[in-house]
Amino acid sequence: MPFRLISPKNAQKIMKSLFWASGIITIIILIVIIGYIILKGLPVINLEFLTTNPVDSGRAGGIAPMIVSSLYVTLIAGIVATPLGVGAAVYLSEYAGENRLVKLIRFGAETLASIPSIVFGLFGLAFFVIFLGMGWSLLSGGLVLALMALPTIFQVAEVSIESVPRSYREGSLALGATKWETVYRVVLPAAVPGITTGVILGMARAISEAAAILFVVGSALAMPVSIFDPGRPLPLHLYVMATEGISLDNAYGTAAVLVVLVLIITVLTNTFVERYRKKMMGR
Repeated sequence: MPFRLISPKNAQKIMKSLFWASGIITIIILIVIIGYIILKGLPVINLEFLTTNPVDSGRAGGIAPMIVSSLYVTLIAGIVATPLGVGAAVYLSEYAGENRLVKLIRFGAETLASIPSIVFGLFGLAFFVIFLGMGWSLLSGGLVLALMALPTIFQVAEVSIESVPRSYREGSLALGATKWETVYRVVLPAAVPGITTGVILGMARAISEAAAILFVVGSALAMPVSIFDPGRPLPLHLYVMATEGISLDNAYGTAAVLVVLVLIITVLTNTFVERYRKKMMGR
């Protein structure tokens, strides 16, 4: 009988305790960070702060243009990245099979996900702003954020689609459905919760990026009217306020608004996904 320093039962208890401790520590760190930002920023936040334009480079006034700019670039990123990412995942999972090109695409997606955000910003400046002549605009910023969110959405969507049981596909095909009808009416609805999670992760990264849009949005303080106008999304405004020492109080207020905005989007989307999952399961 081999010598064991610790019994399997005790080892399982130890590892379970370590996992629980890791999870609790992670939650505590998250609560401390979010709580500190909200406590420091809450005294600054009021209706005037949320609905007025900044004054004196942000030393006074509000952040209404920044909120609108953030919504613009995030919406553009979602509209561009979601169909591309999900479409690529569907093609590779359901149609392409396994070959060198598919492996190369997956490798490219993994590499793209690991590129620093500042590199995306420099690429956006060279390609969207200068080469395509879009200029400093919210459209350029949204397209850069779409490139950043694309690999996350693609990878999570592909895993979600591949996790759908093969019996779903076989049953649909056996009833006379075509390949596309099976994908559209059976596979994609079953994979919606996972795909939505990927979109949330991609958009959460997009809405909180400052370095990627630093060179492409123009950093204008005025209220943007269209996607072709320059703007200053919340992360960039926070970066400028904090690094240039303009107003630390307003910087905390901006950070609190950004955190709350991300939390609201995440909670609402997760609620929708949970209701959809229960509906799919007939609960």
